Amino acid sequence: MTKTILITGTSKGIGRDAAFLFAKNGWNVVATMREPEKESELNEFADIVVTKLDITNEKTIVDTISTAINHFGKIDVLLNNAAYGQFGLFEALTSQQIEEQFKINVFGTMNVTRAILPHFRQNNAGMIVNLSSAAGRIGMPLVSMYAASKFAIEGFFESLYYELLSQNIQVKLIEPGGVLTTFHKTAEEKYALKESLTDYNSFIQKFTLKFEKMHEGMILSEEVAKTIYQATTDGTNQLRYIIGNDATSWIGARTNLKESEYIDFMTELYELK
Repeated sequence: MTKTILITGTSKGIGRDAAFLFAKNGWNVVATMREPEKESELNEFADIVVTKLDITNEKTIVDTISTAINHFGKIDVLLNNAAYGQFGLFEALTSQQIEEQFKINVFGTMNVTRAILPHFRQNNAGMIVNLSSAAGRIGMPLVSMYAASKFAIEGFFESLYYELLSQNIQVKLIEPGGVLTTFHKTAEEKYALKESLTDYNSFIQKFTLKFEKMHEGMILSEEVAKTIYQATTDGTNQLRYIIGNDATSWIGARTNLKESEYIDFMTELYELK
């Protein structure tokens, strides 16, 4: 029987590539976005249904899940992809920017997850795949708020992994490093600046150059989509999937080094001493 995946945030980037990949591999796809009226390409696939979903609006979540079930019979997999990155100095962030980062990346993801669980429990089966980040495992300067939101996602879904296993529902976490998408462009547009914080100028300039070098050779979003497909279909209970040489290096250091060694490693990597 053909399986169905519901994907949040398919208007661009990884979510969009995942929608195409699953459809090309014979899956039914519920491709969601905030402005479906602007979509044209995904609509050309007979087995893709494009719907409106704002992960901060619970009515659109419930309506989309209902539409998907009515159209395809059931949902087998949820891919939580919709998110954005709030970059910049923590001291430059407003309360509104901090709350918005968590409203979308954390609470929005929780909204969709909670809404689909009754359907999965009824079926005694289901899978929740979550696009996390290497920044959900390691802290990095100038991305503190994005990292905080992804750390929250990591802790939340690691806890749910065990909770939902009792209901035969699987949980997966996808952890890419730098990815060549519009993500970084959006992050630059939302970059938090405060002209009075001149004490940080030298550090920001130095780290920004280092950050750009660290992300040379970023992986393509299509590669992340392939890993998502692998995680969904590999038949294992594996929780985490690391993607990219940068993510592998950083998370490997976090996992294998002693705490003091790890801090020294990252401090040298950031050229802070």
